[in-house]
Amino acid sequence: MKALKYIFITALAISAFSCRANSPAAESTENTDASIQWLTFEEAVQKVNSDKNPKNILIDFYTDWCGWCKVMDKKTYTDPHVIKLINKYFYPVKFDAETKETIHFMGQDFGFVKHGRTGYNQLAAEFLQGQLSYPTTLFLNPKFQIITPIAGFVKPEELEPILNFLGQNLYLNDTSGKAWEQYKNNYKRGQ
Repeated sequence: MKALKYIFITALAISAFSCRANSPAAESTENTDASIQWLTFEEAVQKVNSDKNPKNILIDFYTDWCGWCKVMDKKTYTDPHVIKLINKYFYPVKFDAETKETIHFMGQDFGFVKHGRTGYNQLAAEFLQGQLSYPTTLFLNPKFQIITPIAGFVKPEELEPILNFLGQNLYLNDTSGKAWEQYKNNYKRGQ
């Protein structure tokens, strides 16, 4: 009888805990830095246009078939330091470069172009300047001008100083490129 009572109390406690964990109140106290708060491109444009002090935009161009894109999602975009910096300094966008959806931007329609066995979205080709390589992490300023693209897989420890440097707009004063080199060489993880 004692064993049955113990099992019942344990089951009741587990049930109460699991209900609390899924309650709206529990979700509202959830740490927003636990994951990147990805936006659609249209949502990022809306935020840039409505915020008084808009952030830069980070666009992760990927495709469904890209293995390195999946590795970057699993290794880089789950790193706590990377998550914190992206959520703090950028409007982060996940952009399927092969989306068939037409995107309206700056008075133009950017649609899907069939090419080979698949194709590409014209907006991806425009931002990547025809260099359709995946993954590519692209940084834009709030005027939608390209700051820099970074093609290929980037490790968290390599991306972190870039996020800090670009997120704080330190690149604006770096006309020689020396400030970036000095910043990168002196950077300590988690700054």
